[in-house]
Amino acid sequence: QVQLVESGGGLVQVGSSLKLSCTVSGFTLEDYAMGWHRQSPAKGRELVAMINYSGSRALYADSVKGRFTISKEVSNNTVYLQMNNLQPEDTAVYYCAVGHGPDMVAGSPHFWGQGTQVTVSS
Repeated sequence: QVQLVESGGGLVQVGSSLKLSCTVSGFTLEDYAMGWHRQSPAKGRELVAMINYSGSRALYADSVKGRFTISKEVSNNTVYLQMNNLQPEDTAVYYCAVGHGPDMVAGSPHFWGQGTQVTVSS
């Protein structure tokens, strides 16, 4: 049974940092791409960052380039999203997802986590 469990969200001030974690089970991180999406009422759903199956490549939305970093730790079955210099527009529910790269980019990954709220206060 595939499971993705996010953690690490919260309420922070502008300019702060947060590190989100996504612990997975039921599949191997080395076999799939992993992504972080976010959803807010203002912007809808957006693919924020994605890392390929081998961990050798990552891509980012323009809005987070230089501030967010996606990584994964295969030994711990965990994917991370390090978020620095957070801004109010980063406020959203962040979802971890697993799938193949093209499906992830298309917004149709195979499985989603339950989401974790990130709120950035000015």
